Amino acid sequence: MIGYGATRGELFIRGRVGERFCVRNSGATAVVEGVGDHALEYMTGGVVVILGTTGRNLGAGMSGGIAFVLDLDPGQVNPDMVDLDPLSSEDIGLLHGVIRRHEEESESVRAAELLSDWPVSARRFTKVMPKDYKRVLRLAAEAEEKGMDPIAAVMGGISG
Repeated sequence: MIGYGATRGELFIRGRVGERFCVRNSGATAVVEGVGDHALEYMTGGVVVILGTTGRNLGAGMSGGIAFVLDLDPGQVNPDMVDLDPLSSEDIGLLHGVIRRHEEESESVRAAELLSDWPVSARRFTKVMPKDYKRVLRLAAEAEEKGMDPIAAVMGGISG
């Protein structure tokens, strides 16, 4: 287990790790080049980038945070609580910055290759997004657009 219960900080791993990567991550940013089974279980926050293959049961119980996975096999994802979404332009900018940082910190050949052909590489990523977290973000954004208090709108949307 690596990144279990992380609350903040950054983790850049050049190479593949075993099972249960970033379980209960609640705020760290982590990049890795492949994971085993049960990655991102019960994740509640943070950003995870996976630049390689995944094991089964990815995202089980994931209620917050965001993950970006290169060439994701949807059959490896536990679909109960997460959606698989395309990247927005904001996501692409965030992802580029995180991968650039990974290259700088770990001297990752994989990161360098992806960055060398970034427009093509960016299209190979899938965003793993918890369904409830996505709904909360949508309610907050809608409230802000209407000049309303986003916290009150989210709490009203959840309870009402």
